[in-house]
Amino acid sequence: MLRAKMVTSKLLQSSLKSQTGSFTKHFSASKRLSENLYQIPLLARFYGTDASLQKEDSTTNGFKGHDMLAPFTAGWQSTDVHPLVIEKSEGSYVYDVNGKKYLDSLAGLWCTALGGSEPRLVAAATAQLNTLPFYHSFWNRTTKPSLDLAKELLEMFTASKMAKVFFTNSGSEANDTQVKLVWYYNNALGRPNKKKFIARQKSYHGSTMIAASLSGLPALHQKFDLPAPFVLHTDCPHYWRYAHPGETEEEYSTRLANNLEDLILKEGPETIAAFIAEPVMGAGGVIPPPATYFEKVQAVVKKYDILFIADEVICAFGRLGTMFGCDKYSIKPDLVSFAKALSSAYMPIGAILVSPEVSEVIHSQSNTLGSFSHGFTYSGHPVSCAVAIEALKIYKERNIVEQVNKIAPKFQDGVKAFSDSPIIGEIRGTGLILGTEFADNKSPNEPFPPEWGIGAYFGAQCEKHGMLVRVSGDNIMMSPPFIMSPAEVDELISKYGKALKATEERVKELKSQQ
Repeated sequence: MLRAKMVTSKLLQSSLKSQTGSFTKHFSASKRLSENLYQIPLLARFYGTDASLQKEDSTTNGFKGHDMLAPFTAGWQSTDVHPLVIEKSEGSYVYDVNGKKYLDSLAGLWCTALGGSEPRLVAAATAQLNTLPFYHSFWNRTTKPSLDLAKELLEMFTASKMAKVFFTNSGSEANDTQVKLVWYYNNALGRPNKKKFIARQKSYHGSTMIAASLSGLPALHQKFDLPAPFVLHTDCPHYWRYAHPGETEEEYSTRLANNLEDLILKEGPETIAAFIAEPVMGAGGVIPPPATYFEKVQAVVKKYDILFIADEVICAFGRLGTMFGCDKYSIKPDLVSFAKALSSAYMPIGAILVSPEVSEVIHSQSNTLGSFSHGFTYSGHPVSCAVAIEALKIYKERNIVEQVNKIAPKFQDGVKAFSDSPIIGEIRGTGLILGTEFADNKSPNEPFPPEWGIGAYFGAQCEKHGMLVRVSGDNIMMSPPFIMSPAEVDELISKYGKALKATEERVKELKSQQ
């Protein structure tokens, strides 16, 4: 064991030195200022995108070296740092095992739309557990909650007509299933070569093998032998970062649509099956589309008989100030993926909406083959469906879209008021989703040195002041619960401001040492 620890330590030291020659200088400097708040974020920048930033002190309960293989976490974090262990939730807040209270500005992982203590969702789960805790949906057997939820979703979604619903347990499974459905559909139509998918750089569609392949984030591909060869990636529609000097949003959208068409023609339209997109890109940095983007992209894919898949996993059920992202951007998809706020994350569930054109072909092909041989043990789990049905009832009864639109301006304007900060390149967002990107001289072409760990330092300061945010490199993301009060938004803005001020001071110090 001791030998293994020594080898690991040497590997970490060697890797760190190879990634930045200036590391030692800045690491030594950190000992003179806020060692705990700087050292851990710096390491987090190299070995993980969103580390727990807990201090190594006697007040933290000892879960360091725990037994989980933790998702999206570097090995050293589990071994060397106490995790932030959340014990309970209450409205827009969560509490750790030491009793510290945090404003949860990410709503868990973009998902607890109704906060962490909605009694009606708990009651719905309890009632269903007491009635029928489980039954499957294979072989034309099913449960009433799954049938009722499918009907409700088809009635709610009006951006384009949908005919059938397929249930999964997550957004990743939903997007994996989308690929299988599209392949099944094209095989049934006698188009065996129409199998490639086009996604976008910086997109996030999940972490299973196919969903990670669709995602345009390199970290999801590295050492996993991904992406799969049938996945192509086109431009990320980030206007601030990628627009040419003097180019309007409309002109930028035209260029991206032309690039998409060029990619289709290069590969051969007869080989391209579908295009998948999030209405607002989430984990890639919160990137709303530029003006006219979806109008122009939809025209291209329709021209070449390519299906449009809307990944609404983050955007659906009110996040953007419309019930669905497709409503906001006039997207008329052939297939749609849901998860997260579908149950306000109280139970795992995902769903796919399938258009009449696609579902009719699938039904016909399954009749020919004798079965549609795809599904999961927990597809349409009755407890998950019961909770989702209650969540949708609450969204309607409380007019959640109106509620989001009441609070969103205060949230957006309050955070964007910090846009003049010299260390902020851009603050972007809409509704109750927002991203901050740190950059030197406010330029997309002048990132801070990665060894400075500016984003992680900001995240540590937020945590210190009792607020949790999503950190990914020098991007900060927030998507608070829909139930936030005006006072809680004020609290969020205040804590953001305190963290920003401390981060500005940190940047000044680091620049003075150059």
